[in-house]
Amino acid sequence: MPMGFDCRPFVCYASYSQEEIKLATHLDFEIRVRHRIWYRKLVIEPSPEIAAAPGILAARNVERRLPEWFKVPMPSGENYSDLKKRMRGASLHTICEEAACPNIGDCWDRRTATFMILGDTCTRACSYCNVKTGRPTETDWAEPFRLAQTVKDMDLKYTVITSVDRDDLEDAGSTIFGMTIKAVHKAVPNCKVEVLIPDFGGDRESLQRVMDARPEVLNHNIETVRRVFRKVRPLGDYDLSLELLKRAKDMRPDGVTKSGMMVGLGETMDEVLQTMEDLRANDCDLLTVGQYLRPSKGHHPIIKFYHPDEFEKIREAGEAMGFNHVASGPLVRSSYHADEQHEASIAGKAD
Repeated sequence: MPMGFDCRPFVCYASYSQEEIKLATHLDFEIRVRHRIWYRKLVIEPSPEIAAAPGILAARNVERRLPEWFKVPMPSGENYSDLKKRMRGASLHTICEEAACPNIGDCWDRRTATFMILGDTCTRACSYCNVKTGRPTETDWAEPFRLAQTVKDMDLKYTVITSVDRDDLEDAGSTIFGMTIKAVHKAVPNCKVEVLIPDFGGDRESLQRVMDARPEVLNHNIETVRRVFRKVRPLGDYDLSLELLKRAKDMRPDGVTKSGMMVGLGETMDEVLQTMEDLRANDCDLLTVGQYLRPSKGHHPIIKFYHPDEFEKIREAGEAMGFNHVASGPLVRSSYHADEQHEASIAGKAD
């Protein structure tokens, strides 16, 4: 498949009742997608059970064009090619590639990227995620220094660092996180570092290890609403994620905390707003909200496409709740234009 296909939206739902949507989800809605010439058309074929259900995609072969707001250019350009070569040369991974991010062309052309440390294999299997799952390789203790050198070579002013979950490690990977933050700050003193961390199994010492390295932004994604959480993140815990954000703020009151969530997994708008309230109640400063895009038919189905107008309402609601900045849109991801979010947060605190 061409780069970017995995992250294109796969389902365009008409107006279905909540009962119909629940039925589709319960029956494990199967949608086989055949792409035609990049991402211009989709052919949606419901499973026999769904096709027989009243009101659920009765037609066998339904052709639909993607919403206009999901069309983005194919990744290209000198900066994109140069950055890709640099990553390969330093044996580094990026979440931009591993998660098939739709913004890879835009971000890499702006010479910004989100590095993924601790390998490319995750110990968890969240039903929405495109990162491979399995038994990770041994820890690469030289990785923090290679990454820092790459940041220096690229003359980055802002970098985002994330990782796979490493439940196989006693420290859940927090030592490497701390080393990487410090290495980047030492190599490029003017470069701001944002880390997007896993929950570390709720271990306080692991979180303290990261906070002691003083990242400019501590990001941990809540991902979805309470009701849907355990279905898509069976090894995670909604309240533990909220507690992590609160602990991070307690450990460093002057630090910036951030979280993100996807919509389209079967939640209601009221649940989205409640999750945003939960984040604010735990002192979260920044928020990103984007459309969930199904990586493959083996992943959780898309229950709904949110219209840009709905994302705008979410942004307005978030700002009214007191977030310093809310990035809300169909293609918004955790690290998309993260530098601009950080600047907005600093400006918000100054006000």
